[in-house]
This record gives sequence, structure tokens and C-alpha cells, in this order.
Amino acid sequence: MALDKSIKNNWIEIQKKHDVPVNAIGVKIKEKDTKTMKIWKEEGIDNFIKK
Repeated sequence: MALDKSIKNNWIEIQKKHDVPVNAIGVKIKEKDTKTMKIWKEEGIDNFIKK
């Protein structure tokens, strides 16, 4: 299921400020949280990690 456009855009803006994977509220995604990591990658949020 795709994320709502406003949630995705917000998540992208938050991710741009971090150099580690974060969830939609800016908290680092734990390695064990495979569900969130899967969505993070499927939605392309991983492309916005601060480098």
C-alpha cells in the first residue's frame, strides 16, 4: 500500500536532514524494524539520505 503523498513528502524532508535511515517523525529506524525499513526502501526515501 502506497503512502499518502503528504506523508511521503514530509518523510523525504525529514530524511534529507539525517545521514541514517529515519522514520516519518525523525527517529532512527532500528535494524530489527524490518517493516519500516521495507517501506522506507519501497517508497524511495532511501534516496534522500544526507551524504
